[in-house]
Amino acid sequence: MLVRFVKLTLLTLVTAALSFTASGPAQAKTGPPDFVQLAKKLTPTVVNIGTEKKVKPQRRPQRPFGSDPFQEFFDRFLDEQLPQGYRQRSLGSGFIISEDGYILTNNHVIDGADEIRVKLEDGRELKGEVKGADPKLDLALIKVSDGGKLPVAVLGDSDSISVGEWVMAIGNPFGLAETVTAGIISAKGRVIGSGPYDDYIQTDASINPGNSGGPLFNARGEVVGINTAIVAGGQGIGFAIPVNMAKTIISQLKENGKVERGWLGVSIQPLTKELAQSFGLENERGALVSEVKPESPAQKGGIMAGDVIVEFDGKVIREMNDLPRLVAATSAGKGVVVRVVRDRKEETISVTIDRLKEGDEVVVASDAGRLGMSVSELTRDLATTYRLKESSGVVATHVTPDGLAQAVGIQRGDLVREINGKAIVTVADYDREVGALKKGSTLRMLLRRGGANRFVAIRID
Repeated sequence: MLVRFVKLTLLTLVTAALSFTASGPAQAKTGPPDFVQLAKKLTPTVVNIGTEKKVKPQRRPQRPFGSDPFQEFFDRFLDEQLPQGYRQRSLGSGFIISEDGYILTNNHVIDGADEIRVKLEDGRELKGEVKGADPKLDLALIKVSDGGKLPVAVLGDSDSISVGEWVMAIGNPFGLAETVTAGIISAKGRVIGSGPYDDYIQTDASINPGNSGGPLFNARGEVVGINTAIVAGGQGIGFAIPVNMAKTIISQLKENGKVERGWLGVSIQPLTKELAQSFGLENERGALVSEVKPESPAQKGGIMAGDVIVEFDGKVIREMNDLPRLVAATSAGKGVVVRVVRDRKEETISVTIDRLKEGDEVVVASDAGRLGMSVSELTRDLATTYRLKESSGVVATHVTPDGLAQAVGIQRGDLVREINGKAIVTVADYDREVGALKKGSTLRMLLRRGGANRFVAIRID
């Protein structure tokens, strides 16, 4: 009888333990959040944004005096039939970030608008005023006046989110107000070609036209992203700006209406496997400097073309696109430490960051990758043909289809500045350096095209 009691007791304990594991903390940790409660709590913080702007009709350009009189009469008749202008309407989303009515949204939602209408969750419609905009990050700050306190969305930490984490989007897709969708974080650090500061969160939470500017919430109800872009024709692929990027500029938008960014003064390109090997590096981490702008902070600090920047102001540069974002977020006048790899040795350089001016953005060169080319010493005629400002040097005059040079993107008119760190001034210099290469070695070439430098690396197989 006692044995049976012990067996039953053990069975009861084991069953209870298994039941606790299946329905207790383990499930709460991995299961989906309570989207019903999240939607009730967060929907009041999200707004629908409607804009209007007057669009003028495109009239035909005037024909030169003495052209066909009948054609002139016909053009004038058609122009008179055109409307004097029309009102273009668009829809978007946003979310309230302060009780006194500041709202964050995308710049493309309100860009060029003559009138902005903000509709709250309770049905009230308020007039919106643009307080600041940043086209480079596609963010804008607008203000509404309600006379009372508005519900506020809490800004979270986008750096702490993980791939696979639950998220929820709320917005105004296709004009369908207060639409709630859910999914997960599909990827982080996505570069989609919208600019030098690309660093998007990818999500499969349904995002459509009209969701732009709306919030992406985590399971705790905190904003981790601003829904911004979708892939045309793609399903389950949406992109959001990390909220931490927005945090760095909100105060500037509120106080100045625009954003000032830091400037280092370099052109950079990705570090491919071949280039990394040619520089004696063990991996492809870092940003390769292909050019240093004259009188820039980089030049004054001693950064050189061919340096691989591996750390900026204490933050590791894992890949090329990390650098522009970190530099942009640095205040003008701040002194920073830059760690570079030069001649296979790591060096520390002190640089004082300047203010970014229009046209001074970091130039990010496209990737390159493999030789088979004819070269010639630069003449006046060749300089004219290829529109080169230089008066001497070695220029590529022919690139063989499917050859090594074409494979790495070398084009006719490219000026060869260096091979493996040696200056190339004459064809003899070129022949000497290329002829000295052995099978299995890597050639590193510095080219100049369109007023900018870039490196390519060619594996000699």
